[in-house]
Amino acid sequence: MEDQRSSLALRGLLSVLFFTALLEPGTADRPPFYPMNQLCKFCDLEPSTCSGTGACLSNCSITSICNSVSEVCVAIWRKNETGFSIETLCHEPSRPLYGVMLDDYNSSTCQMKEKNTTNGSAYFCSCTEEECNEELIFSPIMDPPQDDPLTPVILVSLLPLLVMGIVVVGMFYWYRAYRQRQLNQEWEGSIKKRKPIAGGLDCSDACAIMMDDDRSDSSSTVANNLNHNTEPLPIELDLLVGKGRFAQVYKAKLKQTTSDQFETVAVKIFPYEEYASWKNEKDIFSNTDLRHENILQFLTAEERKVEKQYWLITAFHPRGNLQEYLTCHVISWEELHVLSSSLARGVAHLHSDRLPCGRPKVPIVHRDLKSSNILVKNDLTCCVCDFGLGLCLDSSLSVDDLANSGQVGTARYMAPEVLEARLNLENIESFKQTDIYSMALVLWEMTSRCEAIGEVKDYEPAYGSKVREHPCVESMKDNVLRDRGRPEIPDSWLQHQGVAMICATIKECWDHDPEARLTAHCVAERISEMEDEMDKLSSRSSSAEKIPEELKIPIEVEIPEEEVKITKIQNIISVDCSVSDEK
Repeated sequence: MEDQRSSLALRGLLSVLFFTALLEPGTADRPPFYPMNQLCKFCDLEPSTCSGTGACLSNCSITSICNSVSEVCVAIWRKNETGFSIETLCHEPSRPLYGVMLDDYNSSTCQMKEKNTTNGSAYFCSCTEEECNEELIFSPIMDPPQDDPLTPVILVSLLPLLVMGIVVVGMFYWYRAYRQRQLNQEWEGSIKKRKPIAGGLDCSDACAIMMDDDRSDSSSTVANNLNHNTEPLPIELDLLVGKGRFAQVYKAKLKQTTSDQFETVAVKIFPYEEYASWKNEKDIFSNTDLRHENILQFLTAEERKVEKQYWLITAFHPRGNLQEYLTCHVISWEELHVLSSSLARGVAHLHSDRLPCGRPKVPIVHRDLKSSNILVKNDLTCCVCDFGLGLCLDSSLSVDDLANSGQVGTARYMAPEVLEARLNLENIESFKQTDIYSMALVLWEMTSRCEAIGEVKDYEPAYGSKVREHPCVESMKDNVLRDRGRPEIPDSWLQHQGVAMICATIKECWDHDPEARLTAHCVAERISEMEDEMDKLSSRSSSAEKIPEELKIPIEVEIPEEEVKITKIQNIISVDCSVSDEK
């Protein structure tokens, strides 16, 4: 390289002298000037501060004449571990340089391009102007964009299609609005023409909300017919009637579309952070197999984005929940029978794996059964509500899925195995057995307010004053597990035949051993049979009072048989319910 540089320097000196001689006077008649070789910056690999962006100088102080006329100026920029370097030289473009063939060397400027060399990646430029490899240009020179003459033509061609599309979409939406108005008018006309039918309105009317005689029970049929997916239902909140851990319940007015009439409904409002509880309850309510006279009737669910709330809209029952009703009312034996029987039927429907028609159904467990989660209808029957902690016992659930359900519910009503966290996850029946325990405590609360027991005290929830108002799990463990305590059943309650049967059923339902507890179906059948047997006893008793004195002697012969029958009636409370369960 040093020899080459000395030779080039000598040639440069000779060229200068030759050029000077040509410029001397008297050279006009000399031969024509021959092309000179290229003048380029020619330095070894030197460190540089050029960062490889924009334009920068090579800062090479040596200018040399290339060996041949065909050689061009070249600059090479590299980045290494310690910094940057630049190499400037002359080179024949027909031959490779570091394994790279030069291109675009006819340029007047030195435009840097990235190349892969035998020593790694580097940026090359080549040009033909004198010392053009002094300034290295990394950012490409962009030519100003030229107007495309086809663009206006395409826009003009598409304009009619665009206008036609807008017209079609507008007509489609106008037709939908027009059709909706027609349907609303037909609906209003059908409501005015509808004649009342005994027992409620006709279920076949898809746009009507079925009501009881007291106009308090809305039918879940409307949930599938009202078009509430595009916009919320016209509901006006009226009065706060309940408040729980996850939501608030309001009495509300569901307004008619074009009139001042409204239906009374209940709206359960969840805040945005309680989405999981709302979704779980919505999914359970949306199951059409849940419909039952002793399950709260469901209308629809809505996501209110403006209010940042989730709503569940259901039937409204003005008598409130069972806890409120028992607090304010002392009930008769007949009312106790109706309340307890309807509650057992509602829980039995939840737990059942088949519908009355025989079609399979997914069993559901409530897991938070208590008197405040049971509503009293106007006919004094119960309906179960609040399925925020409910669980569908689908056959696809694994043990891990059931284990993730956790220790849920209200501590006062938790079964011993739930308090102790020893639920048998391999048997889905164990979840139903926890509901039976909770139902037994609710039945005890009903019985404690029945006038048939004798002296009726003020309402107290299960375990009453033995625990504080809102006991924790540890406190209930002491009472239920350690002391094996249960709410007290005084002897005075057993004086009434029917109450005695209910008390015996309660004891079997809150048994410490889950396997020993009755099923909900068994409880419902017992209470139903209890009414029949009580009616028979009542009719026999009144008939005996009317028997003439002279006819009593032959009747006395049959007394032992009657006593046997009465004994059988008393033993109903200990009947094995396995046959009923199989049914």
